[in-house]
Amino acid sequence: MAYGLRLASNMALPGLPPLSGTDGTADIQVRLRERGFPVSASHSPCEPYYVSPQRGENGEPVLHAAVLAEGRYLALHYVDGAHFILERNGLKVWADWPDQLTLEDACTYLFGPVLGLVLHLRGVLPLHASAVSIDGHAIALMGPAGAGKSTTAAGFARLGYRVITDDVVALAERGGHFVIPPGYPRVNLWAESVRALFGAEDILPLISSTWDKRFMPLNQESQFEKSSRPLGAVYVLRKREPGLATPAIEELTPTEAFMGLLGNTYMSHLPDRNIFRREFEVLGRIVSQVPIRCVRPPADLNSLSSLCQAIAADARGASPVLTSHNSRESCCLSQS
Repeated sequence: MAYGLRLASNMALPGLPPLSGTDGTADIQVRLRERGFPVSASHSPCEPYYVSPQRGENGEPVLHAAVLAEGRYLALHYVDGAHFILERNGLKVWADWPDQLTLEDACTYLFGPVLGLVLHLRGVLPLHASAVSIDGHAIALMGPAGAGKSTTAAGFARLGYRVITDDVVALAERGGHFVIPPGYPRVNLWAESVRALFGAEDILPLISSTWDKRFMPLNQESQFEKSSRPLGAVYVLRKREPGLATPAIEELTPTEAFMGLLGNTYMSHLPDRNIFRREFEVLGRIVSQVPIRCVRPPADLNSLSSLCQAIAADARGASPVLTSHNSRESCCLSQS
């Protein structure tokens, strides 16, 4: 399971335990390095509908995305040679990559942008965010690159809270309310964050032998939330501020909240105007239902514990569904 979707794959997926106690049906078929791509994916599309502004080391765009076979498939071609083809209905994904990459490299794409795009195709809005469980409710952590979404989620885990998902939050609507299903039982961290959390970066394994980012495996029994949780509040993390002694949490106006959510939707470059219209409608409903706050964190990563405690305390006061006090606030990172 990932993001509320049951995956059936022809290869074991790193970090994702096999699902037991089911009837064997799957929401998505994942075929990795398997012969028989539905359409040719051996070269970049001639007329992509999206070209990323980010460039790789060779100066080429990091991603080309295209529609293939008269709209029946979408193709994602990455600058390192990894490529994915998705059925337009979001039921099947094919992947291939050059020999210099690894399965772990491919799964970095799969559990990030590829499944983010699948969620869109299946009518579920993904946010570029992390989420933790506080008193049975989901608290989403958003922000620009470098704001510390994953680092803050890892800080919550070190305090004894459960992480629901890292990097991708699937916003599923059920009964007029939003819930966040569990994602992938890992938190990916850069070296600076690993050092702040654990004292040394090599204490955690590398995501891949070809990359210097590391991952914190989440204990399935104590650190990973395996059930969907209702969305209780959203926090938009600003970039860390030098000289700020304690975290500052501020109210956002409805317009600011909407724009904050819009700026953190994930894999929203799609050749379908209906998806954009649905996205705006969903974001409007979130703003009307869920408290959305801005967080200004101190620059010092040693203040991570106080940042997590401040967010947890504010969440309980911001949302009427989060009223019970949790004694875990008195914990500190070094005690976990």
